[in-house]
Amino acid sequence: QVQLAESGGGLVQAGGSLRLSCVASGLTFSNYAMGWFRQAPGKEREFVAGISWTGGIRYYADSVKGRFTISRDNAENTVYLQMNMLKSEDTGVYYCAAESRDYDVGHFENEYDYWGQGTQVTVSS
Repeated sequence: QVQLAESGGGLVQAGGSLRLSCVASGLTFSNYAMGWFRQAPGKEREFVAGISWTGGIRYYADSVKGRFTISRDNAENTVYLQMNMLKSEDTGVYYCAAESRDYDVGHFENEYDYWGQGTQVTVSS
């Protein structure tokens, strides 16, 4: 049974930082591209960042470029999202997702095979 478990969310002031983690189990982690998505209240879930299975390809939404960094540790079956210079508009539930792909990274929800339950990030202004 595949499980993705996010952690690291919380309440932070604008300008602050958080580091999200997602630990995967039940799959061969190094065979999967990984992504982070978020859903703000009343809005559609959106792509935030993605990383290929080797870590050599990374994509970011324009709204987070230069502030967020995605990384992965295949030995620990973990993907991270370092979030700096947080803004109120970054508030939402953050989900990690796994995509069975041996090259490149998907940007759309329907490209991903497995999802975590999400972790809440709240940025106060």
